[in-house]
Amino acid sequence: MNKQLIFKKRPVGMPDADTWQLETNPIPDPADGEVLIQHHYVSLDPAMRGWMNDSKSYIEPVQIGDVMRSGSIGVVVKSNNHRTFKEGDVLTGWGGVQQYAVTNGDNWYKVDTNLAPMPMYIGTLGMPGMTAYFGILQEGKIKEGDIVLVSGAAGAVGSIVGQIAKIKGCRVIGIAGGPEKCKYIIDELGFDGAIDYKSENLATALKRECPKGIDVYFDNVGGEILDTALTRLRTRARVVICGAISQYNNKTAVKGPSNYLSLLVNRASMQGMVVMDYAKDYGKAAQEMGMWMMQGKLKSKEDIYEGIENFHETFMRLFSGEKMGKLVLKVKED
Repeated sequence: MNKQLIFKKRPVGMPDADTWQLETNPIPDPADGEVLIQHHYVSLDPAMRGWMNDSKSYIEPVQIGDVMRSGSIGVVVKSNNHRTFKEGDVLTGWGGVQQYAVTNGDNWYKVDTNLAPMPMYIGTLGMPGMTAYFGILQEGKIKEGDIVLVSGAAGAVGSIVGQIAKIKGCRVIGIAGGPEKCKYIIDELGFDGAIDYKSENLATALKRECPKGIDVYFDNVGGEILDTALTRLRTRARVVICGAISQYNNKTAVKGPSNYLSLLVNRASMQGMVVMDYAKDYGKAAQEMGMWMMQGKLKSKEDIYEGIENFHETFMRLFSGEKMGKLVLKVKED
């Protein structure tokens, strides 16, 4: 049987457990030219909260009654004359929160688990890693000597952004929640400084850590942190808007930046980025990041929980901050 998490209602504010319903249905049979994939892991990402809203975005919202959309990775257990994939292949794609998925193979990619474990292919070598790579290099346009500020710095994207900036010769300051995360990004990831937004005055801490200002701000959180960061921009600074996790569960209007005139004064730019725009170059990015990992320059951390039944509890860790690195849910039952 196939356990599937079905999207039942659009949440207002923080999603509760009744947002989804866990159903058990027969395992589907692949039609001619299709494969059946047994999922081992699914990816939990802040973007999933936005996909639940019935509003215009870069991707269609999840429809009521559908399997909850998510990235996934698993093994082909049955191939019905598929042109490329065979039984035993490990594939990653958009399989959703379920234990089995049938697909014709479009937008699924074969990966080599001899080179990296499965969870890494939906983390550092998957969408979060691609977001970090293209966000900081292509949108942030970093150069050696830049002062880079990253919010959500201990998360799946922010932790990779900061490490790439260090590889490229930048001074990197991370904003994170709590002493454990701040210690992690400095001691393990090599950031130059850290700001604990939960216990410090952000404006004062930014003056301490970035006395000369900021060349690039990579924003994952939005809200007050974004607004305060704008006050520290240097001339020709670049602000990359990757996410706004502080605003995703608002019951009122999104809080926008009141300090936006800093963009004018400093001739700075603010650019939104969606990783799907760079899909054709994912292979090149994964190859370079894999090389950095082999050289010990880039570290990957996956925070793995088990059981599709525990989806809601695990998903909420994205917003409570009770996780480190990439949040992954194991859905294969041993």
